[in-house]
Amino acid sequence: MTHPPAESVADAASVPTNSTSVVSDIRSFILHRPAIPTQVSVESDSWREDYTRRIAERTGVDVSVYSILNIHRIGIDAAVETVFDEVERWEGGSACWPDHLATIEQTPGEQDGFRVVFLGRSGAMRRLRRRLGPEFGTLFVATVSEARRVPDLRDTENARFFLWNCSGGYPIGVFSIFARSRIAERGETAPTQLFFAVGFNPYGSWTLGRIGGPFRSAWQFLHDRVTSNVLNRFKQLCEFADARPDRSPSS
Repeated sequence: MTHPPAESVADAASVPTNSTSVVSDIRSFILHRPAIPTQVSVESDSWREDYTRRIAERTGVDVSVYSILNIHRIGIDAAVETVFDEVERWEGGSACWPDHLATIEQTPGEQDGFRVVFLGRSGAMRRLRRRLGPEFGTLFVATVSEARRVPDLRDTENARFFLWNCSGGYPIGVFSIFARSRIAERGETAPTQLFFAVGFNPYGSWTLGRIGGPFRSAWQFLHDRVTSNVLNRFKQLCEFADARPDRSPSS
C-alpha cells in the first residue's frame, strides 16, 4: 500500500531532536509552522454533537459539559501497535514536547499520572517551588481515568487510548490520546489515525470558556500551534520507528 508523500516520513534525517532550552521550545513548537495541519474544525453545532457522541461511545465521557472542545488528528504511516507503543514510552524529555516551557513531571506512585509545570526546568522556578511548594507554577494535574492498551474485542477500529482527568490549574476537564485504524470511507489513507482531544472549562467555569477576546484567542493560537507541532513530530518519530530493520513488518 502506498500513501501520499505527506503521509510518509521515515528517513533518519527527519527524526526530530530534543529541544535544549526555552528559546528552542519557542522556535520549534510556537514559531515553526507545522507541515501538516492537524486541527479538526468544529463546523457546526450538529458536528460538535456528532463528535461528542463518538467520544462518549469510545471513552464513556460526555464532553458536552465542557465549554471548550479541541481536537487534533494526524495520519501516521505505521501500525497502530507501533504508534501506541510510542505513546506509552512518551515522557517529558521527548523530542515531541516543549518540556522547557511546560515541564512534565510524573506523579509519584501513579503509573500514568503527571503534572505540567510552567518553566519547570528553569533554576528560578525550581527555587520558587522549593520555597512555595511543589504546586507552584503547576498548569494542571492529569490523573489517569482509563488506559485501554488492548482493543475491545468488539472494536473493529483497533482503538487504544489514554484518558486523563485534568485538575489543579487552568484547564479543568479531560485529555485523551486516542489511536485507531484508518476508516477508508472518511478518506483516511494512513493506517493509523492519532487524535489529541481536550475538553475543559477554564478554571472550572463554563462561563469563562464562552468569553472571547484576546486571552482566549491567544490561548487558542498557542494550543493549536503547539499541538500541531507535537503531532507532526510524533508522526516522524513513529514512522521512523516502524521502518527500523529490527521491527517486524506491520500489516
